[in-house]
Amino acid sequence: MAAMREHDVTSWDGTKIRTWQVGGDGPAVLLCPGVGSGPESWPSLADRHGLVSWYMRGTMGSDRPADERNITLDDHVADALAVLDDAGIERCVVMGWSMGVTIAAELALRYPDRVAGLLLVAGAPGDSFGGMLPLVPSRWRRTVGLTATRLLQQAGPLLDGVLHRMPVTDLTTFLLRHSGVIKPSSDPKAVARAVSRFLRHDWRWYFTLALALGEAPRQDLRPIVCPVTLLAGRDDVLATTESMATPAGALPQARLRVLPCSHYLPLEAPEVVSEELDLVLDRVAAVDFAVETTTAFTSGSRSRT
Repeated sequence: MAAMREHDVTSWDGTKIRTWQVGGDGPAVLLCPGVGSGPESWPSLADRHGLVSWYMRGTMGSDRPADERNITLDDHVADALAVLDDAGIERCVVMGWSMGVTIAAELALRYPDRVAGLLLVAGAPGDSFGGMLPLVPSRWRRTVGLTATRLLQQAGPLLDGVLHRMPVTDLTTFLLRHSGVIKPSSDPKAVARAVSRFLRHDWRWYFTLALALGEAPRQDLRPIVCPVTLLAGRDDVLATTESMATPAGALPQARLRVLPCSHYLPLEAPEVVSEELDLVLDRVAAVDFAVETTTAFTSGSRSRT
């Protein structure tokens, strides 16, 4: 991975947000993270693209807000804008993973001039809990997902006591990669790097973040006109293919690709993620060229009349 740089930016409410950047070849890309995720979740990507992202409020170096209610979708969108402005990025392709898909989609809906294209990975655009658990009848998914997350939130101190002491060894990563949580196709070293920091979360806060962001309703993506690609995991229990495909079905430039992966698709198929990002960037370049050409032609025609 190319050298990573981290520093703090200040969001709308004074909360210090830790942003990270990896300078690779190619245009800048904003990554809207999943809850509690970091650069370790994106192997093989940062060396090819200049990734800019941040750690969610209260995780991995970002401060917890003074008012702990400031962890809604509005706050995460504001954090994304603060990161973009700090990096001097006016417009770019935006990626989102897991619940970060909701943030990326909302950014495109509210600020279409800042978002040139979208790559949405293993996450439903809004109503995250309603898009979980494919084996549960659809009418019960939200209830079951919310109930389970609230129970895990209450069990946070117990999870801290267990997970913070769990060693990350070859055996640990082997068991994870053969448990169904993460597929065996993932690189053991990449899994170890991602899991090492992930296990150290304050788990009550982690599930508090998930509950707050999961309250965002299903988003209407129809106003989005930029190129959009969705990558779904066929065996993902946290974001069903249906929950991703249905909102994007009416988009004129949407592309859906379903992979034999779980929710941890970026770890299991990093080369595919990089390939699809390249394709989104190519589509954005083609659209920009067509718009510029049409604008120039129209201006020239008017000047001759």
